[in-house]
Amino acid sequence: MRIIETIGFDLGHGETAVAKAIVESIEPPQMLEVNNKKNQITALGWHPKLGYLVGEQALIQAGVTQLAITFKQKPNNDPEYRKTISTFLATYYSQLKESKQIEGGESSYFYVGCPSGWSTSDRAEYQKLLQEAGIPQLNVIPESRAAFMQAKEAGKLEYDKLLSSVLIVDIGSSTTDFTLVKSLHEIPIDFGSNTLGASLIDKAIFARTLAQHQQKTLLEKVFQEYPHHQARCELACRKAKEDFFSNEQLYSDPQSFARGFESINEQIYFIPQVNKLMMEEILNQPLAELGQKSWMRSFQNSVSEAKQKLEQLGIVPKLVLMTGGASRMKFTHQICQQMFPEPETLLRPDPEPERCIALGLARVGRWDLRATAFEQEVNKLLDSQKLEQLIRRHIPDLIELLTQPLAEGLIENAVRPGVKDWQKNKIRTLADLETSMKSRAEEWLEGDLSQQIINKQCISWFNNKIQPDLAAETDPICRKFQIPRSSLRFEDTIEPTFANPELRIGDAILAETVGLIVNVVIGGGTLASIITLILTGHFTWPIALVYGASVMAAGMELNRKSVQEAIKTNVDLPSWMRSSFMNDKKIEDMCTQIKPELEKVLREQLTTNQEAFEELSQKVEQGLQTALSTKVQEAIILIQ
Repeated sequence: MRIIETIGFDLGHGETAVAKAIVESIEPPQMLEVNNKKNQITALGWHPKLGYLVGEQALIQAGVTQLAITFKQKPNNDPEYRKTISTFLATYYSQLKESKQIEGGESSYFYVGCPSGWSTSDRAEYQKLLQEAGIPQLNVIPESRAAFMQAKEAGKLEYDKLLSSVLIVDIGSSTTDFTLVKSLHEIPIDFGSNTLGASLIDKAIFARTLAQHQQKTLLEKVFQEYPHHQARCELACRKAKEDFFSNEQLYSDPQSFARGFESINEQIYFIPQVNKLMMEEILNQPLAELGQKSWMRSFQNSVSEAKQKLEQLGIVPKLVLMTGGASRMKFTHQICQQMFPEPETLLRPDPEPERCIALGLARVGRWDLRATAFEQEVNKLLDSQKLEQLIRRHIPDLIELLTQPLAEGLIENAVRPGVKDWQKNKIRTLADLETSMKSRAEEWLEGDLSQQIINKQCISWFNNKIQPDLAAETDPICRKFQIPRSSLRFEDTIEPTFANPELRIGDAILAETVGLIVNVVIGGGTLASIITLILTGHFTWPIALVYGASVMAAGMELNRKSVQEAIKTNVDLPSWMRSSFMNDKKIEDMCTQIKPELEKVLREQLTTNQEAFEELSQKVEQGLQTALSTKVQEAIILIQ
C-alpha cells in the first residue's frame, strides 16, 4: 500500500504532540488532537473500567488507580518502563485512528523524535521498543533534525543560513541537547551524561513546597502509598513554573505568585507557588542530579562548553536556534546571546516550541520520502542512454562552432607570421617554413589565447545546444517535486572558473577539446594539408618557372610532386626575390584565399576523427553525471 501521510510524533518527557503531513502536498503539516487538545501532558493512566487513558484524561478522570508521567528515557530492560512506553504509544495510535485523524496501517509512516545526544544503538533500541506498540511503519530520528527542518520549512532560515552553521539548543524536560548543523549535516555536541532537563526545576519546586507544607509528614505517607498523587502534585509544580515563565514581569512583585493546584482529598491541598525571588533561589540552588551545581550554572557551563567545542572546530554559528518547551525561559535566551553575541550570530527562539518538534518530524518524514523519490527520478535519467544520445547528437554543432575561429587563429598565429619570416629571409627554405609553421601552430593551440577561443565556443555549445535539451529532461522532474527549474539547470555554470569545485563540466570539455584539436591539427594531417595548399598555390610553380629545370637534381623526373619537394628542400631564394614572389599584399590575398579551404580541411579532419570525439563524449557525459549528482544534493534541501 502507498504511504500517503507522515505522522510526526513528539513523545516528550513532559508533553506529547502529534502532527500530520500529506506526502503528495507541500501544504504545512497539521497538528492533531487527542482529548480535544493539540498538546498533552505525557501521562498514562489505568482505569478499571475505561482501560488505558493518556494525557489530560489520565489526570482528571476519577477512578484512575495507576498513573505514570515523565517516563521518557533512554531504552533499557526495565519491563515496567518498556510496557509504559509501548502502551502509551499504542493508546495514542488507537485514539488517532478511531477519531479518523490518520489512516493508520501501511498508509501512515510514523516519525518519532529522540534527543540528538542518543547514540545510534540507543536510537535503534528505542525504535525496536516503539514498534512493539503495533505501528507498522515507524522511524526514530533526532529531534534536532526536526527543529532544523521546521525552521527551514516555516521560512525562519534563509538559504545561506541553511548552507552555513546553525547551532540548535533543544531544552527539554529530561535533557538539553546541543546540535551543530553544518552544510545540512547534523553533528551532535556530546556532553557525556546529559541530565540537564527542565523537569529538575519542577522537582525543586515540589521539594520546596513539600518541605514548607503544614501536613508534610502525612503527604509523604500518601505519596509513598499512592504514587499517582505525587505525580499529580509534580504536574501542579510544572504548571506553576510554566505560568511564571509565561508572565515573568507579572510575578516580579513579591506579593504576586504563579500557582499550581492539586487536591489530595477534601482536607489536603497541594499548592505550589513561585515568584521572581523564589524562582531565582530555585534556579541557583545546588541540585544533586547536577553534581551539586545549580540549574542556571549548569546551563551556562553547557553553553560555554558548546562554544569551546565549536571554537576548536573553527566554527562560529551564523544562527542559534532555540527550541523545546523550556526554551520559553527568558534567562536561557540571555545566556545564549551572551555566549554567541550579535552580529556574528543571530538568536532565534522558536515561537511555538511545544509544537515545533511534532511539526518538524512530520516535515522530515515527508521530506525523506520525497527526497528519495527525487533522487530516484534523477538516477533513472542518469542510468538511461539519454545523456549519451544528447551529447552525440550535438557533436557536429561543436565542430561547426570550432572550425571558423580555429582557422582564423591558425592563419593569424602560424601561417601569416611564418610567411612573413620567410619573406624577410629569416627562414631559409620552404621546408624550414613548414617546420616553423607547425611549431607556431602547436604553440598557439596550447597557449592561453587559443584555449580562450575554444573555451568560449565550448561554453556556447553547452549553453545553446546541450543545456536546452538537458533542461527538457530535468524540468519535468523539478515540476513534479515543486522545486525551481533552475535547481537542475546549469545555465552558465560550466565556466572553468565557476566557484563550485564539483561542477567541472567546463574543464572536462575544454581540456579534452584542446588535446583533440592539437592532435588533429599537428598530428592528423591538417597542417600538412595547409602547407601543401600554400606551397602549391602560391610558391612552388612560380619558383620553378624562374629557376627552371636546372634547379632540379640531375635525372629527376619533372612532375608536380618532385618539383614541390625539391623546391621545399633545396631552394633558398635571395631576399630581393622573396619580396617580389610574396609581397605584403600577396600574403594578405593568400590568407584570404586559403581560409575557406582551411575551414573545410579542419571540418573534415575533426569529423573523421570519431575515436577522439568518442572519448570527448564520454568525458562530457561523466562530467554531466557528476555535476547533476551534485545539483541533486543541493536541490534536495528545497524539497518540502
